[in-house]
Amino acid sequence: MIRTSRRRWLAVAGAAALAAGLAACGAFRNEYTFSQSQLQAALERKFPFNKRYMELFDIQLTNPQLTLDPARNRVNVQFDAAIDNKLFFRHALTGRFALDSGLRYDAPTRSVVLQDPEVQRFDVQGMPAQFSRQLNALGGILAEQLLQDYPLYTFRDDQLRVAGTQVEPGTITVLPDGINVKVNRP
Repeated sequence: MIRTSRRRWLAVAGAAALAAGLAACGAFRNEYTFSQSQLQAALERKFPFNKRYMELFDIQLTNPQLTLDPARNRVNVQFDAAIDNKLFFRHALTGRFALDSGLRYDAPTRSVVLQDPEVQRFDVQGMPAQFSRQLNALGGILAEQLLQDYPLYTFRDDQLRVAGTQVEPGTITVLPDGINVKVNRP
């Protein structure tokens, strides 16, 4: 009787130790939480962002700064912006560009990407008044066409494999100090 109890205790203790070890290795992981600083660092690696638009405007976004809006489940990103067009401007126009956006997972790129970004502010120093309407339109187009699906964070292959099984991120929740990504199990 004592040997059976001891064997049972050792089996339970061994199973608990194995489960704890696997959990520590991420084998039972069902979510990822990324801090704001981790997201900021990932975003900074993807900049500067340079794009030519309509063969007229050279746009450069630098110095991204990420803030989180958990109440709306959105992120806010501000950039230094430079817009150049040799036909209209003597010098490149500079200012601040700010947008807010939802997030979604994009399976082909294994990335958390911007979804439906909306321009909050597009302030350009020295902008001639006659171009302000066009600039606001350009800011909206920039957000909708150029930054839609822009990757904020890209998962490594090992982050999407749990206990030898491929998993896919699901629900993304913006937290006060990061984002949480639930993992969908097959």
